[in-house]
Amino acid sequence: MANYRPFMSDEGIHQLHTTIVLDEHGEQREISLTGERPLTIYLDKREIVTLMTLGAQPELLTLGYLRNQGLVDTLTDIASIQVDWDVDSVAVTTHQSKDNLDQLMSRRTVTSGCGQGTMFGNLLDSFETLQLQCPEFSAESIYQVLEALSDYNQMYKQAGAVHGCALCRGNNIDIFIEDVGRHNAVDAISGWMWLEDIDGDDKVFYTTGRLTSEMVIKVAQMKIPLLLSRSGVTEMGLRIAKQIGIGMIARAKGKHFLVYSGNEQFMVQS
Repeated sequence: MANYRPFMSDEGIHQLHTTIVLDEHGEQREISLTGERPLTIYLDKREIVTLMTLGAQPELLTLGYLRNQGLVDTLTDIASIQVDWDVDSVAVTTHQSKDNLDQLMSRRTVTSGCGQGTMFGNLLDSFETLQLQCPEFSAESIYQVLEALSDYNQMYKQAGAVHGCALCRGNNIDIFIEDVGRHNAVDAISGWMWLEDIDGDDKVFYTTGRLTSEMVIKVAQMKIPLLLSRSGVTEMGLRIAKQIGIGMIARAKGKHFLVYSGNEQFMVQS
């Protein structure tokens, strides 16, 4: 069904709060605090998970979470996504729920995501045959992405305590999301891509967080072949990236970065 969009509420909430603190001189200062709210996802009245989130894009977060966990097959399966902050929950209604939902829910892996993320079902097993092609990239192209990102991270600059993720096309930033957990930010971007029918094969995915197996798997599901992080890499994340063919660049700050995978696609400039 072309251009299908489920009915979705629009309940993004204010993300910044203030408090009074004492500085090192004993002087009072008013500073910003990052908001954090629980959001429980109900799929056809079945409780799935409670996520801790800023609440800026709860509908996209929900959509991407369901997509990345394999709990919904296609966008057209979803009838509505309705957020209600009075009860800190989001109700997702489908036209037809998955036949193997009980089986998927019975297999839960607690991941290293901030606040302990989860993966359901056989997501790790499902990547044995997936292959992506890391594009060619150069130091200059990475510098351009990092420079374009310098205008973002506004929540982090004001209050800290958040991670940021971005979908980049060349040095254009298509979407930038901040949340209290990096897995929330990547899910929200995945939800946006699903809703807008955006392909990932010509994109770069950026995150301020570490590149764990969970992050690599989610980006692979979005068919994005190049990962860029300000932080580090775990052994399992690297192993999965190499298996799938994803280029992985980390410790990227200013004019410095390390290429962990995709070495053969890195164009060294003399």
